[in-house]
Amino acid sequence: MAPQEPSAGEARAASPAAGGRQVWRRLLARRAALAAGLVIVLLTLVAAAAPLLSALEGQDPTSYHNDLLDSAAGGVPNGAFGGVSAEHWLGVEPGTGRDVFARLVHGARISLLVAVGATLVQVTIGVLLGLAAGLGSRLLDQLIGGTTEVMLALPSLVFAISLMAIVPSGFPRPLLLTLVIGLLGWAGTSRLVRAQTLSLRQLDYVAAARLAGASRWRIARRELLPSLAAPVITYAAVLLPTNVMSEAGLSFLGVGVKPPTASWGQMLSSATTWFRADPMYVLLPSALLFVTVLAFTVLGDAVRTELDPRAASRLRVGTARGTAGTAGPAGTGRAAATEPAATEEATA
Repeated sequence: MAPQEPSAGEARAASPAAGGRQVWRRLLARRAALAAGLVIVLLTLVAAAAPLLSALEGQDPTSYHNDLLDSAAGGVPNGAFGGVSAEHWLGVEPGTGRDVFARLVHGARISLLVAVGATLVQVTIGVLLGLAAGLGSRLLDQLIGGTTEVMLALPSLVFAISLMAIVPSGFPRPLLLTLVIGLLGWAGTSRLVRAQTLSLRQLDYVAAARLAGASRWRIARRELLPSLAAPVITYAAVLLPTNVMSEAGLSFLGVGVKPPTASWGQMLSSATTWFRADPMYVLLPSALLFVTVLAFTVLGDAVRTELDPRAASRLRVGTARGTAGTAGPAGTGRAAATEPAATEEATA
């Protein structure tokens, strides 16, 4: 018997992975996701209040304090732990004497703004091109598909370094980082949206809208986008930590944010000269970068699981089958081992 096509009401009910309130409640019930969310909220508050926090300390991220450096030792800060004091809560930079706390909180602003902005650019371009490929003509689909394959095959890091190097220095570097990372990273989102669009366009409610005379733009906006929200949000949650690392990597290589603007990657780049004399200057930005990427990764994984409950159910089913599979042969082995003993007893 041939399987029945889902009705329009069933398709609409099954298309979203879960209601927003249900997903929110389930995320709050996950301790790891809750902890990661709190870390991200705290980092966001620190980034937003960076000028206030540095003003509360009484410092700013660009002022030099050469009097706090030991010139005889090559510019190492005076005192323990990089010159920690009541005026400089986390010490000062070797060689320049700039306040580390002020540069860390301002660096959080750069990292988060660039990562979020690049993700928005990637998602916007990817959704538009994926919908156009899935709803357009075969020629348009082939053209966008070929462009997507080329973008996926390009060495993004090499092209990013090249683009950052040729743009005039007067262009705002955070904005340039956002555009470069976003324009080089939309291909994955486009491929995902195209595949989902080709699947959703076969459903009854999309066909009904097409027969009713709805335009492609209206079909995409009213019928497809609500169903595409879950996979797109899931993929965006995965892109965020990747973009944080991309910004830090480009700044570390010297083509990203330029001094005196603070960036965690830039701080790590200059710390490579001083890590033996002042390890705190290396540990602080690297620890913040690690915590930020870990928090985004954990939260993104939780969002993916909650927006796609089938992934969790497949994992549970696979684990149960694996357990049953290992128990079966073990039990068979024990039975086979006892059979010769029983045979010997019967023979005796």
